Amino acid sequence: MTPTLFTPWESLAGGALIGASAVLLLLITGRIAGISGIVRRLLPPYGTSAPVEAAVFIGGLFASPFLWTLATGEPVRQTVTDSLSLAIVAGLLVGAGVFAARGCTSGHGVCGLARLSRRSIAATAIFMATAAATVYGVRHILGGWPWA
Repeated sequence: MTPTLFTPWESLAGGALIGASAVLLLLITGRIAGISGIVRRLLPPYGTSAPVEAAVFIGGLFASPFLWTLATGEPVRQTVTDSLSLAIVAGLLVGAGVFAARGCTSGHGVCGLARLSRRSIAATAIFMATAAATVYGVRHILGGWPWA
């Protein structure tokens, strides 16, 4: 099992950029930076929401790894499974969680906690506890990722 790298400076910079983008989106559009809600605005029916703003925000998410590589000369290192079936199951589970929580980790964890929303505090506590239990179970009970 590969040890997890400790990256305090990169993590601090990433967190600051996420916070800054959430604040800018709120100041410019009056909307909260919940990615599931932003993606939903890209899909019909559009109603009164602005799909152009949503597309620009999502475009920024897709462009950021390329901008990182241009700025640093280093590729973005991200570990994702090679298993298509695992990715599909994980995506469905995340989607079910987003639906049940009425929002995603960015909406609840970044914006909702900053607003001291009780619903966001509860949702964030639940998804963080679930994530911790999953990592503990996989690493210490299963002895590692069985599909890796």
